[in-house]
Amino acid sequence: MQNDQHYPFTLRFATFLSPVLYDAYAFIASSIGEQIGCPSQLTVGHSLEEFVEGEAHIGFVCGLLYSQRTHCPFCPIELLAAPVPYPPRYQGKPLYFSDVIVHKESSFASFEDLQGCRWGYNEHVSHSGWNLVRYSLYKQGHTPHFFGSTVETGSHQRSIEMVIQGKVEAAAIDSLVLDLFLLDNPDLAAQIRVIATLGPSAIPPVVVSKNLDVTLKQSIQALLLNMHRDPQAAKILHQSLIERFVPVTDEHYEDIYRMFTLVQAQEISPILNPNMSKVV
Repeated sequence: MQNDQHYPFTLRFATFLSPVLYDAYAFIASSIGEQIGCPSQLTVGHSLEEFVEGEAHIGFVCGLLYSQRTHCPFCPIELLAAPVPYPPRYQGKPLYFSDVIVHKESSFASFEDLQGCRWGYNEHVSHSGWNLVRYSLYKQGHTPHFFGSTVETGSHQRSIEMVIQGKVEAAAIDSLVLDLFLLDNPDLAAQIRVIATLGPSAIPPVVVSKNLDVTLKQSIQALLLNMHRDPQAAKILHQSLIERFVPVTDEHYEDIYRMFTLVQAQEISPILNPNMSKVV
């Protein structure tokens, strides 16, 4: 799909997600820019304020981050689409899971066994790594004090590495990130076990700045939704375990926000454990 209209600016993409998926996002940014007729750039995002300031136009964001911002007085972004992973466990839907992993030689066999363990999580604004974990603990009658200590690792990839190295005993990982990490590092697959799966949840979406030209937004969305129809694009998407992109609505992410508000209602803050630390 080639667009005859050319835009005299750089289309700025930003990823707020795991670096494991960076290559897929880079391809998407390049492909859309080429077909729209303008230069494109992918950067690592740090704040949704980048959309307000014009530093980002399109983003790959966590569902929790998106749903939180939609409940603020002003939200600078709106939904474009969401990926559908192709492995069978995802049922052909825009969803994902949170896989709880431990070292293969550990004695842990279930989530309940993890009481008192040293727990690693990517960051406190992550749904799969922390929000869903807190919600699950609360629903089971626990608090995050259930864990002996907690460590903010900085990324899902680092959480996996720290479990393998024995620096933490368990962690919850975005299932698509875990699938990709193990696909790229098959020698490490035998060093971990999944002992529990939380979810499913609505998968992290692709969002767009509300300030972007409406016609341009529609063109970008059409390119995303039809990207899998191009054989070369489909091949590259499949390398990142993505089958296609589909439309999604705010309703898809309300369940994530509901979990967040229920946890917050218990007066559980991001700093939950006197033994919590952060990897630097």
